[in-house]
Amino acid sequence: MIDANFHDLQGKTVYITGGASGIGAALTKGFLEQGAKVGCVGRSPADEFVDQMEQETGNRPLFIQCDITDIPALKQSMQDVQDQLGPIDVLVNNAANDQRHSTLEVTEEFWDWSQSINLKAYFFACQSVVPMMQSRGGGSIINFTSISYMMGNTGYPAYTSANSGINGMTRSLAREFGPDAIRVNALAPGWVLTDKQLEMWATPEALADHLERQCLKEHLKPEDIVAATLFLASSASRMITGQSLVVDGGVVVTG
Repeated sequence: MIDANFHDLQGKTVYITGGASGIGAALTKGFLEQGAKVGCVGRSPADEFVDQMEQETGNRPLFIQCDITDIPALKQSMQDVQDQLGPIDVLVNNAANDQRHSTLEVTEEFWDWSQSINLKAYFFACQSVVPMMQSRGGGSIINFTSISYMMGNTGYPAYTSANSGINGMTRSLAREFGPDAIRVNALAPGWVLTDKQLEMWATPEALADHLERQCLKEHLKPEDIVAATLFLASSASRMITGQSLVVDGGVVVTG
């Protein structure tokens, strides 16, 4: 449960990619608790998750099984959400894949696959939602990026390239659609310990090393990203656009 209440989100239609697992599942729950109507997509069936969310929040999300790299299917899922819940007021581009790889092993096929998930789908989701937001007199787009590219991390150069591209895209779209009262911001989490991260990469040594870099000495959980996302979605941030908000416990210190 998030302590803050963003009353203007009640009744708003929110679309979240990857909204049934990891950070996305926490986002779905957070918006449901605010009284929003949530449509979310993911590659795997999520009947159990949908039932759980309804039980815990009293608000049932609309889940559509969809591979976001299939752009026609992505666009159709957004149309389905509009048809069933109303025009989308908030878009959260959350789904990503940070599969580890080295530069010398990257093939053209792998590069295209990585960009299709981590950047291309973001752009076409934004393109599809803009007319809906224009019809509503505005809206909020939140593109998830990462601090990985800011740190110059190795181990996934295709992923960090997409992360950096998300920020450029975010700034350009914020400029282009600001006159329509559409705000476009990026949100850059630090190392959030989802089940996937804990299972695949969070060794005791890696965790200790990362925590040493943080100003705040506590590992991030998916729930730590929710309040910042709600803030960017709500009118509380009505004059914030074209920005990248870092939520990482103070690993990347700017200024």
